[in-house]
Amino acid sequence: MKNYKRIIIAFIITLIPLFLVACGEKEQDTKSLKTGLKPTEINNEAFKKIFPLHYASYLKNNEMEDTKYGGSKPRSKFSLDKEPLLPILFNGYAFATDYNEERGHTYSLEDITKTLRVSDKTTGSCMTCKSTASPVLIQEMGDHFWKANFRNEVLPKVDAKGHNSVGCSDCHDPVNMNLRITRPMFITAMKERGIDVTKASRNDMRSYVCGQCHVEYYFKATTNKVTFPWKNGFKAENMYQYYEDEKANGFMKDFAHSLSGTPILKGQHPDFEMFMEGPHAKAGVSCSDCHMEYEREDNGKKISSHFWTSPLKTMDTSCGTCHSSRDMDDLKTQVIGIQTTYKEALDRAQDISTDAHYYVNKMITTGVDSTKVSSAQEQIRLGQWLWDFCAAENSTGFHNAQGSMDNLMKSTNASNKAIQIATEELVKKGVNIDTLKSEIEKAKAAVVGEKDTSKKHTFATNDYFPAQKQVITPIK
Repeated sequence: MKNYKRIIIAFIITLIPLFLVACGEKEQDTKSLKTGLKPTEINNEAFKKIFPLHYASYLKNNEMEDTKYGGSKPRSKFSLDKEPLLPILFNGYAFATDYNEERGHTYSLEDITKTLRVSDKTTGSCMTCKSTASPVLIQEMGDHFWKANFRNEVLPKVDAKGHNSVGCSDCHDPVNMNLRITRPMFITAMKERGIDVTKASRNDMRSYVCGQCHVEYYFKATTNKVTFPWKNGFKAENMYQYYEDEKANGFMKDFAHSLSGTPILKGQHPDFEMFMEGPHAKAGVSCSDCHMEYEREDNGKKISSHFWTSPLKTMDTSCGTCHSSRDMDDLKTQVIGIQTTYKEALDRAQDISTDAHYYVNKMITTGVDSTKVSSAQEQIRLGQWLWDFCAAENSTGFHNAQGSMDNLMKSTNASNKAIQIATEELVKKGVNIDTLKSEIEKAKAAVVGEKDTSKKHTFATNDYFPAQKQVITPIK
């Protein structure tokens, strides 16, 4: 009887991925669909008459609404209830001057053109995932696209092609609406992992189209080309080792921290990587299953929602599809509980990371041996990368709760090692550690207390903690 039960359980487990894939089937067959649109169509409005219900749901991305820990209102991440220490943690980089909550996809082009992080030195690479025109420009301009001036060359070309934010043609072939990959760097990165995306299943594609942009990336040192660091795997530690290896090819850092002089890596929304290492992806669930739930519109017509938002706003139709036996209020409480635990751990990791920068600043100004400073900087670099990999990801830890908490624990350990190295050397130099701690708290309070978000970073350094490099490194 026990063996029989085991067989039944094993059989059910094998059916789970099949059931989830079935949940992701299209609401209509596109094999014979002919839209009448040109293969080169990138204007979002062109799809409106053919798919009015889908387009109407796409326009919902204009709505701005917060959840407990996220949301789409144009709020600064420097807010007291968000991540108020970021102007210190990114000091020396443009992210210290302006870093807002992400809004809906319909705002992608508007927000990239208005952010203070864009400067006269910003290049075309920053436009890669902000417009339906980007794939066309990558083809037309070749490798010059990556280094072309953002404001003077790339943006005018985007405007000339219709000034479209992220939209229909980014994920769909205009001719037949088949899902497709339009960003070449995703194809290259997956090929390095031994995956041919042309042979991907539809269920895989329902995540791959999101994974073109919701990922960690960097600009290749020699070409400035957007590149995904996936050769060693999707985990934060895998990518950290990739970046360590990439030093030999000229990529050393995103910026040098103005307090500690540490060469810092800045994380870039690794939603896809976190998700792929999380429980839902491993169970066969796709990004679209949760973020593009099916809904009934216009007298019961079934469509996949193109309102890309938090499932916490649409739990009955998103979470409820697979968790039908659960009470949605209870499930929401559970999700927020996971996010609350994560947020508390993130706050601790950022606080200790901040302290570490100040400790190393004191090492430098008191003349501690450079080898000891370098040892502390290595720990700061690792610690900041691990918490930022989590913070830059948009699910507040939910995509991979276990992986996120593991990263934050290791981040805290690394930052504490930096502080330990610094403390041992500073005591030898006669530095009063209690005074140092007091000055650190004063600096934090000055940054947090400044109301003008664009000026907060200027209070991170002072006479006690002089800047090691008082130059804001712009986004390339």
